[in-house]
Amino acid sequence: MSDNAPPPRMPPQATSASAPDTDFGYRRVAREAKKPLVRAVFDSVAPRYDLMNDVMSLGIHRAWKRILLTDLAPRPHQTLLDLAAGTGDVSFAWRRAGGGPAILSDINASMLGVARTRAAREPGGLSFLVADAERLPLPAAGVDTVAMAFGLRNCTDKLAVLREAARVLRPGGRFLCLEFSRVQVAVLRPLYDAWSFQVLPRLGRLIAGDADSYQYLAESIRTFPDREALATMMREAGFRRVNARTLSGGIACIHAGWRL
Repeated sequence: MSDNAPPPRMPPQATSASAPDTDFGYRRVAREAKKPLVRAVFDSVAPRYDLMNDVMSLGIHRAWKRILLTDLAPRPHQTLLDLAAGTGDVSFAWRRAGGGPAILSDINASMLGVARTRAAREPGGLSFLVADAERLPLPAAGVDTVAMAFGLRNCTDKLAVLREAARVLRPGGRFLCLEFSRVQVAVLRPLYDAWSFQVLPRLGRLIAGDADSYQYLAESIRTFPDREALATMMREAGFRRVNARTLSGGIACIHAGWRL
């Protein structure tokens, strides 16, 4: 392999709660080690996270989130739980569009700290919760909609997260997950790999002072379950009428399911 070639694609590994280890990018680590490692990644990138999102996606993430917001269909009487809320993009857009109260939940206090600062310029009706999405300190059937944008792939037990999302939804509520996926357009794959593995870590070093975190983020996309596998997990978690909507040739995907 030449120095400029991207690393080979690695197949997704088992993520069941009984597995002794799990993925952290292309590395296998003890299950209990992943959360501290992920927390360190986002502690590092939080101050420059929004800028890096614009740079590394060439601004396309904003279009994807607008599509997600349209699918969320905000209503004044509905409550949103924004899992892995990060710096708040989805919740802020929900409130601006006339949605009801939004709960921004994230395991990373640094990311929510950025969201709190940004919230001073946003509509009210926002609350913040530092919590593990695998074990939410929220009552069952308490929210109308759950959204998760670019967070599920960083979770250790993804099925547990999906089950928690189903648990906290009211009957008739909907879960939507915007996440990176598998590129479907063959001509895009080498360009996408070169951008992910050659350009992004260098941009991370220049802009955020952290190449390793962006190397991990690129790798985590490749180890994330594909559309069919994620849809199967959602059904196992209790969602019905599950569907997937591909974006930008498969670079990203919105999965949706209903809590019946």
